Amino acid sequence: MDWWRILHILSMIWLGAGLGATYPLILKAWSAKDVQYQMYCLVEAANNETRVLVPGVALTGATGFFWGVAHEYNFLKDGWLLAMSVIYVFVFLVCMPLLGFGLRRARGAALVAAKKGQVTDELREVLDDRVPIVFGTVLVVSVPVMAWLAIFKPF
Repeated sequence: MDWWRILHILSMIWLGAGLGATYPLILKAWSAKDVQYQMYCLVEAANNETRVLVPGVALTGATGFFWGVAHEYNFLKDGWLLAMSVIYVFVFLVCMPLLGFGLRRARGAALVAAKKGQVTDELREVLDDRVPIVFGTVLVVSVPVMAWLAIFKPF
């Protein structure tokens, strides 16, 4: 096993840890009825997204790229690599920023509501918005799809 593969596997574990630390809190926040608990979950999810998930996604892409270069994979000959790269670019450039924006907005609204000691209209609006759930779900679904493409190389 070469070093790029080891680094890539470790970065995928980091990515999985980031998803596991962020996505369940998003689901808990939107399914809970207690506003204080929702605020706690949103703040923690936003913190975990910036501290664990973003570096895991970035490292997974970088180590995967260098591993592919080291093994001389070709986008034109290896269709699975092109498909996986397109999915990764979509996740990295679309889903991650929108997920982060939604979580930072939710964290800000939760902190303002906590400081005021009451549920604000902005917090209600944020809780009605499903952006973190939608893009978090896309991210969670895309990881097994990319893993399947890399393992089975269907085309």
